[in-house]
Amino acid sequence: MPSCQEAAGLMMRWQQPHVIGGEVRTCPGCGVYQDWIVFCLRDDSIWLRCRAGHETKEPGLDAVWYCRNSGPVDRFHPTLEEGLRGARRWRPHLGH
Repeated sequence: MPSCQEAAGLMMRWQQPHVIGGEVRTCPGCGVYQDWIVFCLRDDSIWLRCRAGHETKEPGLDAVWYCRNSGPVDRFHPTLEEGLRGARRWRPHLGH
């Protein structure tokens, strides 16, 4: 298992809308407002990915938020692409 320093980041599914600063975040590419994959990258930045595959940086969230809201890590992947493929294979409900 890689250490935190070796991992490029973490990801989790977030089904409900993101309400940040009293505002519901929507995807700038397609307007969807729920059912995201949330990425917490090594630089502590948070990125949201919608079902259509649009990705956007979310400055209103940080690694502390991610740690408070994520569950335990149950799988590691060497790259983001393999992680997304693995998410579809092991958790087809992610659908991303």
